[in-house]
Amino acid sequence: MNTRLSLVGGTTRDTGVDAVLASAQREVLVLSTGALGSIGRVDRDNLRRGVRYRVLVPDSVRLSGKVTAFAAAGAEVRTETAVPMDALVVDGTTALLPGPHTGVAAFRLSGVVAATTALFDRMWPVAVPLAPAEPVEHREALSPRERDLLALLWSGATDDSAAARLGISVRTVRRMVSDIMNRLGARSRFQAGAKAADRGWLMDRAG
Repeated sequence: MNTRLSLVGGTTRDTGVDAVLASAQREVLVLSTGALGSIGRVDRDNLRRGVRYRVLVPDSVRLSGKVTAFAAAGAEVRTETAVPMDALVVDGTTALLPGPHTGVAAFRLSGVVAATTALFDRMWPVAVPLAPAEPVEHREALSPRERDLLALLWSGATDDSAAARLGISVRTVRRMVSDIMNRLGARSRFQAGAKAADRGWLMDRAG
């Protein structure tokens, strides 16, 4: 069974989604294809009272202000190459999905909830975490692991060999490099390495 939330204007629709979110007691799962509209949201009051939020978004919005704000607010954020649908799952009992036109449908205690949760659970373990507490765009300095990775690549290591040395996947290597490039304002890996070398960050790394 499902109930259609009101479609009359943004405020009414948002209030419907907010009301469902406000009812959360344990955990909210967020799947977003990248639009981050009324489905892609976090209730900060919930976070303050201990509701766990797990947010899954595409790599293309990894460094967007709204996504990093989610992480700064205390949500667990991870990114994947692509996320196939927009959805919220509240406490494993209610799924909010975009309607066929412009609305949001609330599904309770149905196979839709189970299927949406299963999709999230398949994607979450292999998605790449976004560091919490501080928006990425406000951090320039690299972590020790990031410096080790950049030093390996700067010295000529391939993605495969760098991943093996650091004990991470090749896909994680590529995501980390993308983050580093964005944070250093570099247009290429070479430029990112040059900027890091100029700052003295690659000295005695990955030896």
